[in-house]
Amino acid sequence: MNSIPMLWLRSALFEVVRIPLVVTWSLLSLLTWPLPLRYRYLFISQWARMTLAWLRITCGVRWQVRGLENIPRDTPVVVMCKHQSAWETLYLQRLFVPQAWVLKRELLWLPAFGWALALTRPIAINRGDGRQAIKQVMVQGKERLDDGETVVIFPEGTRVAPGTRGTYHAGGAMLATHAGYPVLPITHNAGECWPRNGFLKYPGTVQVVIGPLMPVTGKSSKQLIGAVEVWIEDTLATLPPARQS
Repeated sequence: MNSIPMLWLRSALFEVVRIPLVVTWSLLSLLTWPLPLRYRYLFISQWARMTLAWLRITCGVRWQVRGLENIPRDTPVVVMCKHQSAWETLYLQRLFVPQAWVLKRELLWLPAFGWALALTRPIAINRGDGRQAIKQVMVQGKERLDDGETVVIFPEGTRVAPGTRGTYHAGGAMLATHAGYPVLPITHNAGECWPRNGFLKYPGTVQVVIGPLMPVTGKSSKQLIGAVEVWIEDTLATLPPARQS
């Protein structure tokens, strides 16, 4: 079942449904604009749930999660997550409702998908203007947190291949210390099953670990991002392989 021709066939079947689903659901999502944010988000994020279910059916990608008890129910948080794949951008939508992503503004320019994404109130930054981007994350991020939304940040900024480590940027830590909200670190090995920029999807069980809350009191942003990096990378190194042999 894991031969190369079968991997191509299963991956192609996944994409044949995923792409029309994104377009169709994005267009339907535009109809939710009069609704309050929480209800908009609940509807819009259903495409992520459907995509993950279809990924499991067609490509055999499952997941196992530890640390769900670490997600607070009474306060929003700044989530800092390892970024290896497109998989985690889907899965995180199951965990935090509503949530605001920090993402590159170019995503909002995509027809249909970008318009629907804008309805979730993301923090869309210009990566080319680092100083202004950090200021925007701090100002808009605090607004989102104060409104009860969890803010999701990938501190490496871009997807990195399994076994490698990107540069951990301090923007998320600066937001957390400025706004006074705790950090929730998350790590995983989804890149083994759904490689970055890869067409083939490999069957297996993605291992996800949600860490303990990291309070920000008494910490500088440098100390905080350092602690996040150590926890994410050290925990990642202990995970069993995701991909089936």
